[in-house]
Order: sequence, then C-alpha cells, then structure tokens
Amino acid sequence: MTKRLLTFTAATALMAGPAVSQDLIHPIGEGPFSWDAYQSFADQYDFSGEALEVLGASTGRDKDKLENLFAYFEEATGATVTLSGSDSFEQDIVIAAESQTLPDIAMFPQPGLAADMAGRGVLVPLDDANRQWFEETFAAGSSWADLVTYPGPEGDEHIYGTIFGADVKSLVWYAPEIFDEAGYEVPETMEELKALTERIVEDGETPWCIGLGAGNATGWPATDWVEEFVLRTQPPEVYDQWVTNEIPFDDPRIVAAIEEYGWFARNDDFVAGGSDAVATTDFRDSPAGLFSFPPECYLHRQASFVPNFFPSDVEVGLDADFFYFPAYADKELGKPVLGSGGVISMTSDRDISRAFVEFLKTPVAHELQISQGQFLTPHLEANTETYATKTQAAQGEILTNASTFRFDGSDLMPSEIGTSAFWEAMVDYQTGASAGDVAAAVQERWSRIK
Repeated sequence: MTKRLLTFTAATALMAGPAVSQDLIHPIGEGPFSWDAYQSFADQYDFSGEALEVLGASTGRDKDKLENLFAYFEEATGATVTLSGSDSFEQDIVIAAESQTLPDIAMFPQPGLAADMAGRGVLVPLDDANRQWFEETFAAGSSWADLVTYPGPEGDEHIYGTIFGADVKSLVWYAPEIFDEAGYEVPETMEELKALTERIVEDGETPWCIGLGAGNATGWPATDWVEEFVLRTQPPEVYDQWVTNEIPFDDPRIVAAIEEYGWFARNDDFVAGGSDAVATTDFRDSPAGLFSFPPECYLHRQASFVPNFFPSDVEVGLDADFFYFPAYADKELGKPVLGSGGVISMTSDRDISRAFVEFLKTPVAHELQISQGQFLTPHLEANTETYATKTQAAQGEILTNASTFRFDGSDLMPSEIGTSAFWEAMVDYQTGASAGDVAAAVQERWSRIK
C-alpha cells in the first residue's frame, strides 16, 4: 500500500469513497475513532516497500482481528506486515532466538516469558520515558509499567514492551431479573458482599456457585480467589513479594487471604451442593446454577470469559450481568483489579519496529481493536463509544477505574508452583486441610526448587 495523507472534511470523505479504505474494517475519518491521532502518526512515518514480521500466539478469528488492525499501520506507513500465529508460541520464540531467526515483533500472551527473553538479551528495550507514558495514559499506569519492566542481560531494568489488550478477572456474575425479584442490590464493598451472602441464606436460598474442577488443572479457580483477597487485604507490594517468594507462601498475610476465600467456599450454607461439592464441580458447569429455575445460586465469581460456558439461550446484558468484585471499605486500598494482559516487544532494533510499537500506543489502535469485540483496554484516551458491546464497555470501565492492576499471580510463579503446587493446595484446603498447612506445603516445594 502507498502512504496516504489524510484530511477529514466531508468533501474529502466523499471523494475518497470506499476505494480508499476498501481493506479496512472502518473507513478512515468515519465513526467515533481518534482519527486525528491516526493522522498524526501517518504524518510521521513512511516505510514504503519495507516489511515487518510479527510472531504471536493468536490464531483463527483472533489472528484475523489483529490483521484487521495491522492493515491501518500498513495504510499509514506503506509497510507490509506479516503476522504468524502459533499455538506453540512459547516454544517457537525460544527456538527462533536460539536459531537467530527472530521476527521483528513478538506478541507475548503473558509477561513471564517476556521477562525471561529480556534477561537473555532477546528483546530490545524501549526508551525509559515509556514509564511516564504508562503513568499518564493507562489507568493504574504504574502497575502496567511494572508488568513490562524487566532486568536485561546485565541486570539493569528497562521497559521491554507495551501492553496491548487485557482481561478482567475481578467480576461477580448474576441473573438481574432473579436478583431484582428477590430485592437484592449490587454490593459496592466487600462488607456489603458478605452481608448479601448472609442475607441470601437467611432468605432460605444459596448465595454462591463455585467449581474448582478442571481436569489436570483442577484447583485453579480457587487460586484466583486467593489472589483477589491478597490484593484486597494487603498493599500491592505484598502481592508482588508473594508471587516472587520474597515473602514465604505461608506468610500469615497469605494464610489470611486463603481463609477469606474459605469464608465463602467452605461454608455448606453458602455454596450450591455444599462445600465438598466445590472441589469436584467443573468450573465450566458451575455458573449454570444462576440460570436454573428455581435458581441454585445467585452469585458466581469468574473472569470475563465465563459467558462462553453459559447456557446457549442466556444473553449477556439481559439474562446475565456482572459487577466488580468489591474492595473492603475499611482497608483503604483503592479498587484493585486482577487480570491479564498481552505484552508486545521488539526483537529487532529497526525504525519500523519502534514505529509499530508507537502505533500500538495510539488511542485509535486500541479503539480499532475494542470495536472488534473480546478486547479490553486501560487506555484512558481511547473512546469507549467504540466498544463492540455495552457489556465490554462496562468491563473496560472497571479497568479504567482501577487503582491497582495485577497480573494473575499463579501465572507469574514458577510453573511447578503456580500450575501445580498452588492448585493442589487449594483442593486440599477445600476438602478440609487448614490454610496454614497447605500454604506451608507450597512453600516447602518452592524452597526445594530454588
């Protein structure tokens, strides 16, 4: 494609017609997008005839959405972008590094591997001014800057990428019609959520549906609960120290967070089927109780992806809705949000690579992506009117209202801990072991691998 300078008068839009933007999902200059940011970017760069190689984990429809976005970079700069998506990205990027066949850009689905690659010298650091950009442009910006700040091969810390795309885990799902009929109101604090839980029991009903079953990964849903409570009972620094084992897993503050989960999940009156059923109920089946008649439960804590497992006739926004998993009013720790986010890093030090990262920092890039659905952003300058649905816009609002954002802790821990020992510990706790004992068992395993 050739680079086209853009003006946004009505006459120009009519003259350009569909031919100008025939390969673009939204015609340039139309709709509630930040086209002025796009114009400014296009004015700065011309890479006509150059090619950019991108490697990521996205395949299928997710890959199509990224290619739809990258078409705007091509349109603005004249470059050609080739995106390779792979289900085995984690292995592929390591092989590419060892064989010196790295792409220009690597799209990491989580920051742990990006940090490892930075330490090996595989990634190119960005200007340290990017920290200020995060702090000014993203909600809870310092949290996001920390997620992409890693020690390089010499041990010096730098920012090694930008964040593009996020998921929210701090959600409680419910059926609005049933909720309203019972006279319940959405709680705004953890104290109110606990009071609502007790009120539902007093009304002769069961408050929660919780399931930890997940085949070989059984137990993982409970780890999210614990992470939520660490963030809601302790400053974020404690969370960070916990996931790196700077403080032991059986620190009293972590044990207390496990017990907070137990307040909800180990009370037979609070959970559908009783507490023993929680450990064996498949997490994919557990939200169905919200929509049975009569309802088996009224509340279900799970991430933004859970509607994929709702009954086929349930419409989100009508039959199902959600609210923020609230913070404690008396802790004064703000509004922490647990979730995940993708890291996009340079693996070649080229002008076009740096320009590509700058493109992904523009509000219009985030708007174009959220308009395609299943994508959230903490970018404060992105126009929320471009979200594909009101549900996604509401989830995006939770992100932009966050005072602290932290990545899923178990995914940041060594795999033997985060995807084995922690999962097993939560099953043991759910079935009767003490929080102190299961936390100590995890710490014992962590000490052995150090």
